[in-house]
Amino acid sequence: MTYDTRKDTGTEGAEDETVRTLAALPPARGRGFARTWWGQVWLRALEDTALDAGQLKKGRKAAREGAVGAVSVRPGRITAVVQDPDGTARRSDVLLRRLSAAEWDRFLDLAVDRAGHVAALLDREMPPHLLEDAADAGIELLPGIGDLEPECGCEAWDHCPHSSALCYQVARLLDQDPFLLLLMRGRGERALLDELQVRGVARAARTRPAEEPGAALSGGPVGVPASVAFAADRTLPPLPAPPAAPDGPGRPPALDTEDAPPAGVDAGALEFLAADAAARALRLLNEAPAPDHHQAPPEPELTPLTLRQDGVRLAAASGGDRYAHRLAPGTGRRRAELELAVRAWGYGGVAALAVLEGERPPGPEALARAAAALDAAWEDDDRPALRAAGRGRWTVPGSGAQLRYGEDGRWWPYRKEGPRWTPAGPSAPDPATALAEAVAGAEAVAGAGTEAGAEG
Repeated sequence: MTYDTRKDTGTEGAEDETVRTLAALPPARGRGFARTWWGQVWLRALEDTALDAGQLKKGRKAAREGAVGAVSVRPGRITAVVQDPDGTARRSDVLLRRLSAAEWDRFLDLAVDRAGHVAALLDREMPPHLLEDAADAGIELLPGIGDLEPECGCEAWDHCPHSSALCYQVARLLDQDPFLLLLMRGRGERALLDELQVRGVARAARTRPAEEPGAALSGGPVGVPASVAFAADRTLPPLPAPPAAPDGPGRPPALDTEDAPPAGVDAGALEFLAADAAARALRLLNEAPAPDHHQAPPEPELTPLTLRQDGVRLAAASGGDRYAHRLAPGTGRRRAELELAVRAWGYGGVAALAVLEGERPPGPEALARAAAALDAAWEDDDRPALRAAGRGRWTVPGSGAQLRYGEDGRWWPYRKEGPRWTPAGPSAPDPATALAEAVAGAEAVAGAGTEAGAEG
């Protein structure tokens, strides 16, 4: 639910501009905060800017639990009251630079160049080509690193849990209405659409012949009779086949020069990042010619990742130890925690990592399905003694084996190695298969320990 509390004048620099207040959203347990690409870019700006991953985690948890109140959106600022776990209310603001009058003028001209841009906005979509054209013209609508400036009653100088929670909540709101982003940049929806209509009519009057009936009033680009358009479909030759993708991603740029790199710059790490980006780009390129590729869900390795997730992916791609000393603190983990995350990533990517770190514990309905699956997995005589360990986990006492139930309804085997529960293999659709893997892994660990003791 949204409602306006001020009149929208659309005048740059005016005091009386649109302020939209959006009711608090329900808790977001069991779902991501951004499902649209522009919402994900918004979150990436937050996560790439914040210096403390621990503060982000607290903010994400607060937003997920519904601690963010009604959100006020106005040009250059978003505001909300965020509740601390102890009930303390903190007002938090995040500032975003407003576009200048000249920037808005260029943006509006770009928007009316293609009728599809305006149609997409009316459908609550943010057309990528419009933002790409705007960026080429020096107009950045979506925020980048450092663009989201926090101001909070807790007086933190960086993004704190309150401003982080506000940003996570706004990502959900942007999914529903990209016009909120345009309002933050300085123009309300009503004024923006009115101006686009005026410019569309003016452009049509300049481009259409004056003697064409109704030409100056219809707006939009110059068209052709429908019969001509349908005939062209039968006479124009088909488009040529796309060129074949290269066999490999190519060699990364060589950074081994006579000049030493600046202090703190690791040339080997840069070469590794360039090679990794090229390999991912080639995979996307190979997928593009496939039929209906735009409708198929992207592979987990190619979906937008958080900083913590991408650090694990990079550590796994580099062999685990090569850059672990630099990746671990960047992802908010200790070295041993990163090694464990890399092992989980090898078994199942993002889904396995979420199960390891308990990011999305199953809710009551999922736990009920898990309990039913456990009841049906074994005959009464073969049923193992399982003890619930909370958060969708069950252990077999004395065996060093554990089952974990994932958000996707799959079962993950775990084994005890010293004081830690560690991933023991990929997921399985049923608990019996996963538990067999977990028990085998636990027995292997116990056997290795016995042999080491005998050799000692």
